[in-house]
Amino acid sequence: MSRRSRPAKRETAPDVRFNSVLVARFINRMMRNGKKSVATAAIYDAMDMIEARTKRNALEVFEKALQNAMPVIEVKPRRVGGSTYQIPVEVPSHRRMTLGARWLLASAQARPGKSMSEKLAAELIDASQGVGNTIKKKEDTHKMAEANRAFSHYQW
Repeated sequence: MSRRSRPAKRETAPDVRFNSVLVARFINRMMRNGKKSVATAAIYDAMDMIEARTKRNALEVFEKALQNAMPVIEVKPRRVGGSTYQIPVEVPSHRRMTLGARWLLASAQARPGKSMSEKLAAELIDASQGVGNTIKKKEDTHKMAEANRAFSHYQW
């Protein structure tokens, strides 16, 4: 284990359109090869589509979708006496947002559709309503943790 101290967490500046740190972190998560302008344009187009389709504030739909996608508990492998157990652990808040955003983007990319902004808008709308692949992934994670609750005494 490293003897050096961990670097301080950097503060993310809010995005320019919604003045939201969550949207800025989502843009950073979506970005590929340093192309932030492409990721920003795709997310803002998706937000415009969300407002047009749902007639609700796009930021509220986005926050509700992200809240629904964030897992509360996950399993981590732990090796005990030659066998590996899946031990349920509570997810820290910074990892919750990361996992939720990662699952939303992966589900949006897997969707059939024309542009990434259309796929992302559809996935965000579905996740805000509690349906879709992202919510299924979260529920599967929770079910696996519930099934392995007997091994929770192996926590470290």
